[in-house]
Amino acid sequence: MKKTILFGFAALLAFGTAACSKKKEGAADKKFTLKMSTQLNETHPMVDGFKEWSKNVEMKTNGGLVIQVYPSAQLGSDEDVIEQALQGVNVAVLTDGGRMSNYVREIGIIGMPYIVDNYDELLKIMNTQTFSVWEDALASDGIRVLAFNWYDGPRHFLTNVPVKSPLDLKGLRIRTPGAPVWAKSVEAMGATPIAMGWNDSYNAIQSKSIDGVEAQHTASFGARLYEVVKYINKTSHFQLANGIIVGEKWFSQLPEDYQNILIEECQTAAALNARVVERVADEYETQMVLKGMEVVESNKEAFKAASESAYKTLDFYDLRKQIYDELGK
Repeated sequence: MKKTILFGFAALLAFGTAACSKKKEGAADKKFTLKMSTQLNETHPMVDGFKEWSKNVEMKTNGGLVIQVYPSAQLGSDEDVIEQALQGVNVAVLTDGGRMSNYVREIGIIGMPYIVDNYDELLKIMNTQTFSVWEDALASDGIRVLAFNWYDGPRHFLTNVPVKSPLDLKGLRIRTPGAPVWAKSVEAMGATPIAMGWNDSYNAIQSKSIDGVEAQHTASFGARLYEVVKYINKTSHFQLANGIIVGEKWFSQLPEDYQNILIEECQTAAALNARVVERVADEYETQMVLKGMEVVESNKEAFKAASESAYKTLDFYDLRKQIYDELGK
């Protein structure tokens, strides 16, 4: 009887071990694909960063996780792709604080004027406890942040009249993204914000529907705005921080080691690519000047002072103080 029981137990143990082994083997054999969506075109330096991220992830997962990069809005608008991600579709999207503020209002502050002066200060905000709280809140809403240290440079006003102070913006209709953070900030700095698609900006300036735009050099040069505007007014009012997000539903299906690789490689690629963007932005400015544009060194202190009203209007004044206290600023 004892031998029979022992034999039965051994057989059961062997069956269980075989089943577990088969299950692990099946999980290891499963392949995952992530479709990376961006509005940026193929020639944008950040797209090269996405491709580098893709290459490193595929290598470190031995082909188990493949990232396919889709530039030029091939997968649709950012809003549509974000909605797909929330539903569990295997998509990622390049986004920003303005769009994420639709889910966690406070994160919109990273897109406020002069919240920081450069990329290195942006990185410090990403490492605060406050930012971690925002990431957790987004995860609760079904959005997983892979990295928010992607960077597209400072934004400036591009117009056909020189802009040295906020008074020079009075009456000018300036294209800006539609999110309240940007619209209220541009309004506080003296201009009339006009929300429209970026690809419509060139024709709108040419037809005098708008008087200019506020944008980063990587976008301005690519859109050939030097053909329709005269001045680059160096305000550096926004430091354009970007993030890559996926849906929590899809992310939770990945093996834990894949999750870690996906996040770590995204953050590493972003940090390296930010330095490329800084260099390329300077090169684009030089080329735009060679094509006939003039650089105006605007009074940044005057623009900083004017932008203060936007912090009060959007109720970000206390939150900024909280972040600065964490930074020791």
